[in-house]
Amino acid sequence: MTEQRGPERQGGFPRRDAEGRVRTLGDLLGVCLAGLVIGALALVLFDWAFASIGAGDFGHTNGWLAVILPAWLFWDDFRAWEFGAARVVAALAAAAVGVFAGLLIAGLGAGLPPLLSGTLAAAAFTVAYATVWFPGVRWLARRTG
Repeated sequence: MTEQRGPERQGGFPRRDAEGRVRTLGDLLGVCLAGLVIGALALVLFDWAFASIGAGDFGHTNGWLAVILPAWLFWDDFRAWEFGAARVVAALAAAAVGVFAGLLIAGLGAGLPPLLSGTLAAAAFTVAYATVWFPGVRWLARRTG
């Protein structure tokens, strides 16, 4: 027996509720990590293309750019929450934790090529942001009404 929690949008992934918010942390992480992989593959492709025409060495593109698609999803979920302090505080806390985690991983991988260390840092940022944002905004929204 499945439990219905009110109206939800039909189709699409990640699954969203009637207000357009992502329904589960698993959906948020899954789509974000898929977007991160797509972004990293696009960076590898562009970096390879530029290296092959002599416009630089392969691996020297900033891997942090892989976070573009996950950040887009985070922004979309942020907009789906009604205006108020809960979404702003949750987003700021998640961003602080995410940036810290990303910079920590980037620092640990300082000897690696920028493409690899930046992509690992973007992955750390994405996971940290999602795991703080998702429960944080819900908890704060309940507390603030």
